[in-house]
Amino acid sequence: MASTTIKIFLPHGDPKRLRTAELSNWTGKAVAGPRSEFDSVLAREESSNPGVYFLTGYDPESGKPSVYIGEAESIRDRVKSHLDKDYWNQIVFFISKDENLTKAHIRYCEGRLIDMAKNVARAVVKNSQSSGSKLPESDREDMEVFLEKLQQLLPALGVEVFVPAISKAEASILENELLYCDIKGLKATGNLTPNGIVVFKDSQAVLSPRESSAKYPWSITMRNRLVEEGSLMAKENYLLFTQDVEFSSPSAAAAVIHGGQANGLTAWKNKANKNLKELESE
Repeated sequence: MASTTIKIFLPHGDPKRLRTAELSNWTGKAVAGPRSEFDSVLAREESSNPGVYFLTGYDPESGKPSVYIGEAESIRDRVKSHLDKDYWNQIVFFISKDENLTKAHIRYCEGRLIDMAKNVARAVVKNSQSSGSKLPESDREDMEVFLEKLQQLLPALGVEVFVPAISKAEASILENELLYCDIKGLKATGNLTPNGIVVFKDSQAVLSPRESSAKYPWSITMRNRLVEEGSLMAKENYLLFTQDVEFSSPSAAAAVIHGGQANGLTAWKNKANKNLKELESE
């Protein structure tokens, strides 16, 4: 993505409350706020415009981040119907300041956004299906630019459902960027990300947790959740990562791999056998 300047306005001076956001040289505008300020968000003049919106929170069944992506000719009128759902705690919506978004445009954007969110798989997408819309080629290109800018702005507002974890292929372009976590002849490969660390598909983890893990059961809970999701699969004498999995810290990833508490700064090493603590001190 091209470099840009983000302008975020805090009407109450609090970055967790109502806020608006814009990018330099872009006609789009975002309005965001917590569910506790739902009325204030909808009182904004922008909410009467057509646009796309995101309701984010956590899925009550899996505990994973969740998102509902919708479109409306009037944001204000449409999102009120979601008040009976309790999985979301933040709303973000996007409109165009030049009022050039038509129903077909926003339906196209909704369909593309739902598909992208499902492909990235960072959050549970609560939509049962996407509408989508066919557009003339020129309009379609305009909307793709709109979507690119939207994705550039969303993380600054705390929504990361479109931010893909780095892939092993991308990390291996520079071999010294790869990190390794070894234990009992098993090997896991990963790479640092802005959110923590990603453990790559085909990495291995110990099959049975340590006895000491009972003192810190969170690592076992995380392992069990990954097994239930299918991200970890039991083999004859180890667990196998069936897909890339991102963790919030190197220690969280190492704890899952080791089957109990682990110091990620010393457990993860590069090709030259330098651990993260040594690398950070250089």
